[in-house]
Amino acid sequence: MLGMTVRILLVEDDPISRQFLCHALDALPAEVVCAQTQAEALRAAGPFGLYLIDANLPDGSGSALLEQLRAGAPEVPALAHTADDSAALHSGLCKAGFAGVVRKPIQAEALRDVVRQAMGMPTHAQAPLPLHTCSEGAPDWDDEAALKALGGNPANLATLRGMFLGELALQRDGVLAALRAGDTAGAHSQLHRLKASCGFVGAARLRLAAEQLDQALPGDAALPAFEEACRTVLASR
Repeated sequence: MLGMTVRILLVEDDPISRQFLCHALDALPAEVVCAQTQAEALRAAGPFGLYLIDANLPDGSGSALLEQLRAGAPEVPALAHTADDSAALHSGLCKAGFAGVVRKPIQAEALRDVVRQAMGMPTHAQAPLPLHTCSEGAPDWDDEAALKALGGNPANLATLRGMFLGELALQRDGVLAALRAGDTAGAHSQLHRLKASCGFVGAARLRLAAEQLDQALPGDAALPAFEEACRTVLASR
């Protein structure tokens, strides 16, 4: 995304907050389209490089809006924003497919850095950003979800996890090689297979990290979290 003008869809129903957020983002090399409702956002002409969506809107939730937007553009990265610091809300937003949750109120430069990071651009941050990254809170292994996917058979789970761990380094290296070669389609393909495998064996944190990297491509802001999740899972062998 470097050197390109990014189109951002910002959805915020409060007029004062919307004016502040839109003005802050206007300082980026970006075209910002501002909407105040779900209906307005769905009417906005794409394509977009990033969705920045309020968690709660007058005509529906941010999660419901993201689901509808992703029906036509599944690859676009998305961040939610909210003043509600509820762990349950943040967890629900992560499960809905957001890569992270921006905590409001937020300073203008911090907001710009959050967006730069999401789009794979250099940031100016001197302190941690007010952003809950969705892969942070996920467990390395979700046994309950994996057993449910496999019909409750622990022997099958043990076998599949062994196969998964045996192949993970090659899968990771395939993703990294595609990214180094500028082969975005190849990276998407590798990540698609990896996400499916993670789902079957309950590799929750890695699945989220792979999903966030997949959505952020061709930007590489989510790459460090992906590599760290791979290292953590491989170390559990």
